[in-house]
Amino acid sequence: MGMQIGSAEEDEDEVIASINTTPLVDVMLVLLIIFLITIPVVTHTVPVTLPTERNQPTQTKPENIIIAVDRDGNVYWNEKRVADLPALFERMKTIAVKIPQPEIHIRGDQSVRYQSIGEVVVTCQRAGIAKISFITEPPPKS
Repeated sequence: MGMQIGSAEEDEDEVIASINTTPLVDVMLVLLIIFLITIPVVTHTVPVTLPTERNQPTQTKPENIIIAVDRDGNVYWNEKRVADLPALFERMKTIAVKIPQPEIHIRGDQSVRYQSIGEVVVTCQRAGIAKISFITEPPPKS
């Protein structure tokens, strides 16, 4: 077995002027296949309609009732303190039969326990109040 190295007559300083593009084409085809497979997986989502943000000032009517809950869990009916939840329930029952029924706007302190707000909401539901809303402050614009 012999190995052919070349003849002595050939010039040894000959430069190969062509680039082998086969590995480049192979790599590009592999990348193309990977992108074709992964793009449908990434863009696949469940079609839903997302809500849009609206910032409208509260239209406070004189018949609407504002219930405030301070950080200690004390309940206020239009700035007058209510003794307990049964007293709040009795007051709500009297306004629940009015036509049109007034809305209840709940203002809860940021540091109040959720249980206190939840008890007010449950009391509204038990009394038959149809419209309950929460008053919040928008975040600062910065």
